[in-house]
Amino acid sequence: MGKVVLVTGVARQLGGRFVRRIQRDPDVDRVIGVDAVAPEHHLGGAEFLKADIRHPAIARVLAETGVDTVIHMDINGTPLGKRGGRTSVKETNVIGTMQLLGACQKAPNVQRLVIKSSTSVYGSAPRDPAVFTETTTPKSLPSGGFAKDVVEVEGYVRGFARRRPDVAVCVLRFANILGPCADSPLAEYFSLPVLPTVLGYDPRLQFVHEDDAIEVLRIAAAAPRRGTLNSGTFNIAGDGVLLLSQTSRRLGRPTLPLFLPTVTWAGTALRSIGITDFSPEQIRLLTHGRVVETTQMRETLGFHPKFTTAETFAEFARSRGPGLLPPESLARTVDRLAGVLPARGGLTQ
Repeated sequence: MGKVVLVTGVARQLGGRFVRRIQRDPDVDRVIGVDAVAPEHHLGGAEFLKADIRHPAIARVLAETGVDTVIHMDINGTPLGKRGGRTSVKETNVIGTMQLLGACQKAPNVQRLVIKSSTSVYGSAPRDPAVFTETTTPKSLPSGGFAKDVVEVEGYVRGFARRRPDVAVCVLRFANILGPCADSPLAEYFSLPVLPTVLGYDPRLQFVHEDDAIEVLRIAAAAPRRGTLNSGTFNIAGDGVLLLSQTSRRLGRPTLPLFLPTVTWAGTALRSIGITDFSPEQIRLLTHGRVVETTQMRETLGFHPKFTTAETFAEFARSRGPGLLPPESLARTVDRLAGVLPARGGLTQ
């Protein structure tokens, strides 16, 4: 008998893609997709069970199916489509994870647990180090939003690992995932016709391509290859960084530099009319940026991304179509502004 794999969050595009990919692995015999709503996309030959991980019934699913590998992808920053709001997202992220971990703890067949986490766990603050490693302690812990959810989730995962040392646990801290099907607050931000920015800051950003996200999840779900170890915590990001000003040029979208209080007000206004989830944590990211070290991803996990940060963003930009301005003209304009208003924060981190 091959592996029996359970994947949460399959109603989202990334979850659906992973389910279709993992079925092709010769060691996998059965794949079960779980979500509170039925997916609009097909799941190949996988089974779909409509189940809300916030409820104790998820324990019955694990017990009845004999699952040995759990891939927890239902940790997100925004609701699925227009369903629910911030409260329901937090409940799924935190309470749902607690219920799932409780179910895994009681299921003797479970041998491997993979968590789709985020580099948001490090936060974004002016005194942050230039580069975060997996063991770096944040200067300022996230105080709310998705970032705080991730901090809580990882705390519960560490507790589970202590209680079930026989289970191989892999936590993947993804940088911002982008691609043609990206569904995230940052993807929504980059889709705006004009990009609000914080005056005087040009933060450094990292991205992960959707295809690379699928592949590293697959590696984490399988038995480790010779010379690698896929248990532990790993930063996942494409090579290189992009400045926010560079992303605007490549999108052909002009920026609107604003003082920080004005950006905060604009974010509240955008959220209130449902245009984008311009949350305080996203504003901090667009002010101070965040860069992570990926040595462990390469040397220990044995994963080498196919796409760099720049290549990932290029794919995303092509999927969004041309912006208001030709990228070449916008580049010249931004360069002239940069000479007048030297950037702070992101460039010096």
